[in-house]
Amino acid sequence: MNDSAGLDGSLEQNVPVTSDATVTPDTPETEKRGFLTGRVLAWSFWDWGSAAFNAVIITFVFSVYLTNADLFGEKANTYYGWTISIAGIIVALVAPAIGQWTDKTGKRRTVLNIATSVLIVLMALLFVVKPGMLWIGLILIGLGNIIFEIGEVVYNSMVGEMSRPGTVGRVSGFGWGMGYVGGIVLLLILYIGFIAPDVGWFGITSDDGMNIRFSMLICAAWTLIFSLPLMLIARDGEPNGAVSTGVIGAYREVVRSIKRFWRSDRSVVWFLISAAIYRDGLAGVFSFGGVLAAAGFGFSSSEVMIFGIAANLVAGIATIAFGLLDDFWGARKVIITSLIAMIVAAMAVFFFHAGGKVIFWVFGLLLCVFVGPVQSASRSYLSRIAPPGGETELFGLYATCGRAVSFLAPFLYSTAITLGAAWTGVGLAKAGHWGIIGIALVLLLGLLTFLPISRTAHDKTAQ
Repeated sequence: MNDSAGLDGSLEQNVPVTSDATVTPDTPETEKRGFLTGRVLAWSFWDWGSAAFNAVIITFVFSVYLTNADLFGEKANTYYGWTISIAGIIVALVAPAIGQWTDKTGKRRTVLNIATSVLIVLMALLFVVKPGMLWIGLILIGLGNIIFEIGEVVYNSMVGEMSRPGTVGRVSGFGWGMGYVGGIVLLLILYIGFIAPDVGWFGITSDDGMNIRFSMLICAAWTLIFSLPLMLIARDGEPNGAVSTGVIGAYREVVRSIKRFWRSDRSVVWFLISAAIYRDGLAGVFSFGGVLAAAGFGFSSSEVMIFGIAANLVAGIATIAFGLLDDFWGARKVIITSLIAMIVAAMAVFFFHAGGKVIFWVFGLLLCVFVGPVQSASRSYLSRIAPPGGETELFGLYATCGRAVSFLAPFLYSTAITLGAAWTGVGLAKAGHWGIIGIALVLLLGLLTFLPISRTAHDKTAQ
């Protein structure tokens, strides 16, 4: 591997960052053999199963139930926001230390299985949250967020273990796509069976929120069934160095790791920063997509629901398809191309908003096409640059960096609407479409910080 120039123009001697010296971090290396092995399927089904928490509990169903002012009080929405924020701060604090400990002990399977099992229990306990029991619901949701993200750190770090150097992009894309599709399949089952009808399957009604609460038991069972294959086949690895004692010792190791990355290949550190920025923009697309559709384009609640289902299906299919490009084209090109396409689509939503719902359907779905590919390619990129034995720690830093800037998209979204309303004089209610400019700015900032990262260490030509 050749020397590479860092962002500051100085030459840095790269240390080997993969187990195969002929493979560079973003090698668009072709692989003739198939990638859908039994291990890959087992790994990807964890994403399919755990999507019950993200798609159903956090995004579409239980969060809506818990923030209903008629059922849980006028302050439920505010308290819910604070709960999620506090959970995010805790994840940012503990993720790198847990990652460092997991790598040092080699106990990936142990941490993943414990996190998954606890998450399933917490999901099942949501069944007890009747109207008025706000604080019990908030505590369970907050703990669930923390445990889910800890499990996801370990799960993401396993992508390199489940793939070969020439298939990591396809494996990552397939797993991420399975998560999208799995969540929507479960959502449709719950919507048709329990949420939409007055009397659902098994005679379930909405009295005391029973249709929502019973759906949480289904979510727990769904996650258990589809997570079980990975929980059974995963294996703990060999210990990788001495284990630090205590939390302070773990964070000292984290600081030393960051310094080591900075000295050996500072493009790793810059990637963590850049990815944190544009990933917040990606989160903003889905977090505010429904709100934008309703406030800016007049979508009804049912139309928002239909758009959300379509958006997730499009994202899932596109992510699996772009996984092939990742391996043959390179993760860096997938990230750059997708971010550019998203920025163009976002600005089209803004400039052509007078065209109404058709414009949002066309360009809103186009935005969703590229969300998953960027997320998946970022995971495969990080897997390629992770040093052997340090994958979980690096993915822990990845999660922490993402949390550190998670305020950016919400802040710029709201700011853009406020400035747009002041500029046009139409009032906040009619300036909802300006919010997409805030999301586009976050994506643009992420793209601009990603472009200067040294290409030399990330191209096949560097071999």
